[in-house]
Amino acid sequence: MNTLFDKIWDKHVVQVIEDGPQQLYIDRLYCHEVTSPQAFAGLRERGLKALRPNRIYCMPDHNIPTHDQDKPIEDPVSKKQVDTLAENARDFGLAHFGMMHPKNGIIHVVGPELGLTLPGMTIVCGDSHTSTHGAMGAVAFGIGTSEVEMVLASQCILQQKPKAMRITIDGKLGKGVTAKDVALYLMSKISTSGATGYFVEYAGEVVRSLSMEGRLTLCNLSIEMGARGGMVAPDDTTFNYIKGREYAPKGADWDKAVEEWRKLRSDDDAQFDKELTFDGADIQPMITYGTNPGMGIAITDEIPQPVTATDVKALEYMGFQAGKSLIGTLVDYVFLGACTNGRIEDFRAFASLVEGKKKAPSVTAWLVPGSWNVLHEIKEEGIDKILQAAGFEIRQPGCSACLAMNDDKIPAGKLSVSTSNRNFEGRQGPGSRTILASPLTAAAAAITGKISDPRDFI
Repeated sequence: MNTLFDKIWDKHVVQVIEDGPQQLYIDRLYCHEVTSPQAFAGLRERGLKALRPNRIYCMPDHNIPTHDQDKPIEDPVSKKQVDTLAENARDFGLAHFGMMHPKNGIIHVVGPELGLTLPGMTIVCGDSHTSTHGAMGAVAFGIGTSEVEMVLASQCILQQKPKAMRITIDGKLGKGVTAKDVALYLMSKISTSGATGYFVEYAGEVVRSLSMEGRLTLCNLSIEMGARGGMVAPDDTTFNYIKGREYAPKGADWDKAVEEWRKLRSDDDAQFDKELTFDGADIQPMITYGTNPGMGIAITDEIPQPVTATDVKALEYMGFQAGKSLIGTLVDYVFLGACTNGRIEDFRAFASLVEGKKKAPSVTAWLVPGSWNVLHEIKEEGIDKILQAAGFEIRQPGCSACLAMNDDKIPAGKLSVSTSNRNFEGRQGPGSRTILASPLTAAAAAITGKISDPRDFI
């Protein structure tokens, strides 16, 4: 009667504190430059080493520029953070994939593509979008700086066990509907707090039909529903994706691993604390109109009437009116990338829509691969030629315009159609306005210069 979440979590419990949290063993800790400096400083103060350095991987992603990475970082704050991570990794004997390293990229893109993220693991990182890795059939969640220090020192963490929710999406998706649209649809239905306190398992025909990269996108956005994390039971899609990757098991170890991974599924009579069911046929290409990811509508719908003062404030900030459609709204910037949509399939989708067309002159487009490996695949498949012919430039890997911690900031007042995960006030730059969308919808905006239904171009 166990859920998939129960099976992985319970197997990793070291001890249970009476009337308190559980001590959970962690298989993999990912560290980036933003949330780790204080954790390493804490170890130094206590004279401690990293208990299991071979379980820890470090790479900068938030602060690195997406151009001229072979030169020193100009911004002193960003340079300090990136340099400090390199120094800490060296001092504590940890694997470090620094800027320009062929294995560098956004940590939530690199982990799965290298085979570092595997089914059945517990995975943490000082970043809320660690939920991404749950797509591989892992229990993965973001933690705070003090907890990063805890894992560095003990390879364990103290956690209250979340409740379990299953979201089942049956049926089939329509033309032009992607995993990003599924996630935005779910948030529009249950809100950004609808899964608070839960670990979500995604199930159903639609989820099984998603590619591995689509599942990564879906799980990435679990945190935006308030969930502690999201996960998908591993299957042949998972195993085919992992097989042959650098850190994946090989030979007889591979066969043994797959045999164990096939057991990672919720029992038929498993009891969830909450169950939700949706029909994939109801999902259309989605966009957001407000200042949280739950304020989303089908691209052809009208903006709903505000219900709360927060809704009113969001519409004022965005400069939008209730009762109006966003179709035809002029766009200043388009961003393809982030740990949500910076993978090779996202670039394939974007290129498929813009091929043979031209970027609108009024649009500034930032196309940023999630890793150097993705950039290599883009060139290997000739996607770069398609994009360049359409007037687009591909930048170097990094978190880029997902958040205003590097050079790629949307100017105040400008409107951005972004494939990233958050549209908070100023998220992409002070005063910037963000509409979240899929790579197909972003591509349609990039060639027309305005919000457009991607189905018109497919």
